Amino acid sequence: MALNKARLDRFLAQHCQISRRKVRLMLAQDRVLVDDRIAHDIDEIIDTFSHVTLDGQAIQANSAYYVMLHKPVGVVSATKDTIHKTVIDLLDSAFKDELHIVGRLDLNTSGLMLLTNDSRWSERLMQPESKISKCYLVTLKNKLTADYIEAFANGMYFEYEGLTTKPAKLTILSDYQAEVELVEGRYHQIKRMFGRFRNPVVALHRHSIGNLQLDRELLEGQSRQLTEIEVNNINK
Repeated sequence: MALNKARLDRFLAQHCQISRRKVRLMLAQDRVLVDDRIAHDIDEIIDTFSHVTLDGQAIQANSAYYVMLHKPVGVVSATKDTIHKTVIDLLDSAFKDELHIVGRLDLNTSGLMLLTNDSRWSERLMQPESKISKCYLVTLKNKLTADYIEAFANGMYFEYEGLTTKPAKLTILSDYQAEVELVEGRYHQIKRMFGRFRNPVVALHRHSIGNLQLDRELLEGQSRQLTEIEVNNINK
């Protein structure tokens, strides 16, 4: 949901079909609440999720939703698709059609996905300057060696885009498994980076975004709403 912003007097005038002079009078009479506090300032800026009441009656009471989903392999990161099941199809909440995706996972990647109707929050998470890390568990066809660690840390040049990837942290967990931490998400980036070693990725699973970890008890296809603390602290 896009966050439409407006001055309080203009919002009330339009919604109540009254003049701004009458709006000023209502504010002076303490009849308007914004987010449960008495509003007096005609220049106050409100947005889609500001709760506005007049004489105890709700004028606007939209809710922001933030959802964690455990995406399975074979489900597409889209709101609609004519061939595959989508992440929206997995949700059973009444508000699911209001949501958009915060960062995609490809068809054959599983793990943590975020969905919301708060465009301000999703845009903040997706901005490159936010530098929010994303951690993946990677299973490979061939054995790993220490050479991978330095190559990932140095970044790799992708000729097609004409860019060098930002430093990534690779931790070898076993001969065939590694954890990779990125602060960007180029097209098939992890698979392409391992492709430099001619080592195909067998499985890819994202288990964290910023400070948010995928719940271990959340089975594939299951979801839950984030807490207020999780929403506010994901990029701290």
